[in-house]
Amino acid sequence: MWKDLILVGAGGAFGSMLRFITSRIVSLFVEGEWLFFGTLVANIRGCLLIGIFSGWIFAHHPESQSFRLLMIVGFCGGYTTFSAFAFENMRLIEMNQWGLFVLYTTSSIILGLLSVWGGIKIVQALSL
Repeated sequence: MWKDLILVGAGGAFGSMLRFITSRIVSLFVEGEWLFFGTLVANIRGCLLIGIFSGWIFAHHPESQSFRLLMIVGFCGGYTTFSAFAFENMRLIEMNQWGLFVLYTTSSIILGLLSVWGGIKIVQALSL
């Protein structure tokens, strides 16, 4: 269990740092209302990387829990949780779980937006 936590933590730390660097670099090229572009770049790169890592591990080392924890759960999770979201949806599509795919995708987006709105409203109501 400790080894797993260390692998996820190490990967996550590196992923988070790379996310920060990605956003900083992208912000040098965009301004104002385009600042979301750094998040978009990180999300798309994260999706590509989780595809590469999972494709490689499933093809060459399907039993390698350590690599999966370090690179997929840790690194990609630290870089962007959107990559995990996209990967999980891809798995649902591959398993022909279309109902779950639609439910998961729409509920994640709608509930995520409502949660952000709710959080803002809580802070405003409590004058935090």
